[in-house]
Amino acid sequence: MDLKYFIESQQVDHLLLYEIFELADRIRQRPFAFAESLKGKVLATLFYEPSTRTRLSFESAMLKLGGQVVSTENAKEFSSAVKGESIEDTARIVSAYADAIVIRHYLDGAAKKAAEASSVPVINAGDGKGQHPTQALLDVYTIYREFGSLCNLKIALVGDLASGRTVRSLCYLLGKVGKNIEFIFVSPQHLKMGQDIKDYLTKHEISFREEEDLSKVLPIADVIYMTRIQKERMSLEEYEQAKGKYVLNMENLGLVRAGARIMHPLPHVEELDFPFDVEQKDLRIAYFREAANGLYVRMALLQMMLKERE
Repeated sequence: MDLKYFIESQQVDHLLLYEIFELADRIRQRPFAFAESLKGKVLATLFYEPSTRTRLSFESAMLKLGGQVVSTENAKEFSSAVKGESIEDTARIVSAYADAIVIRHYLDGAAKKAAEASSVPVINAGDGKGQHPTQALLDVYTIYREFGSLCNLKIALVGDLASGRTVRSLCYLLGKVGKNIEFIFVSPQHLKMGQDIKDYLTKHEISFREEEDLSKVLPIADVIYMTRIQKERMSLEEYEQAKGKYVLNMENLGLVRAGARIMHPLPHVEELDFPFDVEQKDLRIAYFREAANGLYVRMALLQMMLKERE
């Protein structure tokens, strides 16, 4: 893989996808073999928005590969952005200090601007309502591990499809590498999936349809991908219209097929409501396995982008 940056899911084709999956599996099975593979390398994590899983998994991934990390957890307030520095200038400067940059930003397109200005690889960890391509990678990796295939699946995307960058990235990636996939978009009227995604899926001959009633979808879906309503990206009125509309709990879990999987990019709020023991024991609930998979996928990505570039 010779990518200077990883900004959007569309950069990944079948060959690259399975190279990443294979490497992630090798790292999972023999982590000691990679313990010093990035020794001497430095990863900079620039996060202008809050993050737990993405930031910590990237930083942990770099450390487990023998590298080092420099980080700013709240760059919106604790970086030169407060003084008005552009994202391009920040990227130019930070690329002189690090061998790769992982960036999360509140504006669509910010990661691309950083990548164009940087002299080292840049990875998009989420930009506004745009994309979150490494989340899509770990989501597809999870689906592949759970089902053994990326073919013949009905995937329900549920919740805030207008603001959710994770569902956008997932559509872009599966639309390119999946076979006989059908998406079912389940959302309130004012939070529907964007037309650009629908046009992309049509171009790639991927079936999709829209539905408002979650109970009709649960018995037929192979993957139920829940998302939270992103209060921070809409008006209070829009949020109140959508809050609590789609919830998975013990009352409707019985509608979910035995072989189906419930996923979520996390964090979740009211849209998932299961007792701890059910989350631990019910194989249909996959979102904690999904989050754990993120470490191995991001280790594989860093290994490929940094080690192989040597």
